[in-house]
Amino acid sequence: MSGSANAPIIVTALIGPEDFAWADGLRRAHFPAERNQVPAHLTLFHHLPPSALDMLKRILGAEARTAMPPAARITRLLPLGQGVALGVESPGLGAIRAQLAEAFQDMLTPQDRAGWRPHITIQNKVAPSAARALLQELRADFQPRPIALTGFAAWWYRGGPWEPIAEWKFSRSGRSRRS
Repeated sequence: MSGSANAPIIVTALIGPEDFAWADGLRRAHFPAERNQVPAHLTLFHHLPPSALDMLKRILGAEARTAMPPAARITRLLPLGQGVALGVESPGLGAIRAQLAEAFQDMLTPQDRAGWRPHITIQNKVAPSAARALLQELRADFQPRPIALTGFAAWWYRGGPWEPIAEWKFSRSGRSRRS
């Protein structure tokens, strides 16, 4: 694609179809429509340089072929100041991300070097009062729930909607690991 040499790469975990539909429905309902340029997602890295692409493809391809899908749960609602997110706990995904961070340590931005707080943003860029109201509304019937993780994706970021680069789906069954 033209301009890819200068576009940063975003890396996400893929969310199973049913869980994605639920989370993306929340995002579409609560994220300002004019600012909602991407669907619900679970970011692993916000900005890898384009030069990392070949290495990224090798590592994520190998991980998806050999690893079991890590168990993951939405355990809490996170206030973001100007929005709300679903807090995700997944020690297995955290371990995979730590391995990737080590492999790309010299290429990471300060944001990606900082502590990782896995989450799925369902609202952002609203007045703090609107974010507090949504948080209160969602807390009324919030229940922790498992979510399926099905692989990884890489995207070009050029300031608007993300452009897909590739997806790597876990090839080993993880149904018994979903908790």
